[in-house]
Parts: sequence; structure tokens; C-alpha cells
Amino acid sequence: MTSVSNWRNPMIYLILIIGGILMVAPIYWSLISSLKSPAEVFDGKWLLSMNRLYFQNYVDVVKLLPFGRFFLNSLFIAISITILQVFLSSLAAYAFARLRFPGRDRIFLLYLATLMVPGQVTVIPLYFIIKYFGGIDQYAGVIFPAAFTALGTFLLRQFFMTIPRELEDAAYIDGASRFAVYWKIILPLSLPALATLGIFVFINAWNDFFWPFIVLSDTQKLPLPVGLTKLATAHASDWTRLMAGTMIALLPALLVYIIFQKFINKGIVLTGFK
Repeated sequence: MTSVSNWRNPMIYLILIIGGILMVAPIYWSLISSLKSPAEVFDGKWLLSMNRLYFQNYVDVVKLLPFGRFFLNSLFIAISITILQVFLSSLAAYAFARLRFPGRDRIFLLYLATLMVPGQVTVIPLYFIIKYFGGIDQYAGVIFPAAFTALGTFLLRQFFMTIPRELEDAAYIDGASRFAVYWKIILPLSLPALATLGIFVFINAWNDFFWPFIVLSDTQKLPLPVGLTKLATAHASDWTRLMAGTMIALLPALLVYIIFQKFINKGIVLTGFK
């Protein structure tokens, strides 16, 4: 057993190191490409000399594109989706965790089963629904379809079920309404879980490309990931500037994760999301 254990740990570390390198490699390539001149972007070198860093790409991408507008669009869309999704998921989670009605558990399982459906399957019907309500080329067409999620409901339901019912019973005795219990007791006690969900939602909304690319066509409304495609044409792509824009777009999501990492770890442990 000892010999097997001695071999197992190095193998696990080796697999983790290889997996980490494979995940970081595309980001590293984007970074070094953003610091190369256009003539050097495909030179095959993975190391850069400090005296040959080409920062002009970052200046050019801000000048060539309405970069500030794209950034604000992404910020508005990501924050709106985060607020709506966390609020609506908490309402649904509270209903499934605390309210008693016929078929509650079956409805929840059916709701949870929607996670098994690939998003690509629902793109066409969702597009026609948004078009029917006039949401094409509007912020609402991007925000509202992302405001509802079974994953967020599941995550918060798992946490709500760990909160003692005695706290709610005491509030009901004092005359609190059902919504008052949800708003003043359940939500304040669920801040770690709410923060965890909010961080995941914000990062996903900030990085989302596919749905905004389909819905939005007005340049003034494009989020940053979609706006960067303006650097690519049918005949060529401005790779160095495109990678510079990608690195700038990566910073907000990276900062959010670094700053709120402790909430993610705590929330995952408390909700059983692992």
C-alpha cells in the first residue's frame, strides 16, 4: 500500500500540472502576442525579450475602436444580468426550499433537468421569442433570457435548506409576512451563497459572446467580446491588437475572481455545490 501511495501522489501532481499548463497556454499565447509587433506575431517564439515589448497595440486598440463604449456596455449587461439572476434565483429557490405545494419536488426535478439541454438547442426558438417581443438589437434581448437559470436556483435552494426553520417560525409569531421572512431573514443569512452565485454569473455574463453576437448589431450597443470582432475582416485579422483587446477584456473578470475568491470557496463549501 505504501508503494502504491508513493506512486499515486506524484502522478496526481503531474496530471494537475499538465492540466494547468494546457489551460494557461492559450492565455499566455494571447499575452505574448499582444506584446509583439504585427510582423512577429507568428514567429513561433514563446519567450519575449523585455526590450522588445510592443505596447503600442494596447494604445491602438483603444483608439481604433469605441473601446470605452464597449466596456460600459459589457459592464451594464453583466451587472443587470447578475442582479436579476441572483434575485429571481433566490425567489425560486425559496419557493422550492420552504413552500409546500403539490408536486413541488417533481417540478423542481423537471426544472433542474433543463440543465441537461444544450444551449444551442434553444437558440432558434429563443431568438424568435425575443424577436416577437421586440428585443432584437436591444439590451433587453440580451439581459432577460439570461436572468433565469436552474443552476442558480439549485445552488441557493441547497443553502436555504440548511437554514433552521425555527428562525422563520419565530418571525411568523412576531407577525412577519412570507416575503418579509425571505427578505429580512433568509437573504441576510445567505450572503456567502448569494455572493458565490453573483460572481459566477458576472464572469459568465462578462465573457458571453454567442448570444449578444446573435441579438445585437448596433455597434453602439455591442459588449466588449463582440466589439473586438470589428478588428477581424473577411480577408485578415489584426491579431496583435485583437489579443491586446482580449487581455484588457480579461482584467475585470480576473479582478472579480481574485478579490472575491474567499466568498467562492466559502459558498461552495456551505451549499454543497462541490
